[in-house]
Amino acid sequence: MARNLILSGGLYHDFQATSEALAAVLAEVGVESEITEDIPGALAEPSEYQLITVNALRWQMTGDRFADQRAQWAFRLPPQARTTLLDHLERGGGLLAMHSAAICFDDWQGWPRVLGGRWQWGRSHHPPLGWAGVRVGGDHPLVAGLRDFDLVDEVYSDLDVLPDVKPLATCGGHPVLWARPVRRGRVVYDALGHDTRSYDNEVHRTLLQRAALWLLKRPVQLRD
Repeated sequence: MARNLILSGGLYHDFQATSEALAAVLAEVGVESEITEDIPGALAEPSEYQLITVNALRWQMTGDRFADQRAQWAFRLPPQARTTLLDHLERGGGLLAMHSAAICFDDWQGWPRVLGGRWQWGRSHHPPLGWAGVRVGGDHPLVAGLRDFDLVDEVYSDLDVLPDVKPLATCGGHPVLWARPVRRGRVVYDALGHDTRSYDNEVHRTLLQRAALWLLKRPVQLRD
């Protein structure tokens, strides 16, 4: 079995539930996950995992609206943790980033270049949690042959996306899924996944399982 480290935790989301749901989805394709909320501790040494997943909301919280929570929740990613993530990719490892990962690690200028985009305060936004239609397209192994689908989610919109990113799925015209090589490894960002209802959708589950296999450089079974 491939080993996956899920970096979890933060505000406004039930990360314990979504991380467990994601772990169950990936277990179906032979990926064994370990979940931790100790992000600095987990990345304090070189990674022994084939896959690292960021399903968290940890950032500096510099805006006035977060003043009451900053003392408890404000976060900066230590230099060693950054090195561990970059070395993981340099060795050919995979990185799966879910939903609020686009907000994470905003003290690290290199994170958006790794991820392929970021949440831009004052521009990025999301409509209320509810039903959303996702359109998939292209011949990339993550989406080849899959149909469009509807799910209950919180759709991140108007992200600051790098020019070389090619969306594999959109919602309301906004990119919500992409895959890209970084160093010798691979990165997938999935802007969906606010709560467990997102992981109940069959097509979304298939996308995530394909993403894990692609990140691990394993054959992806193309099925609907």
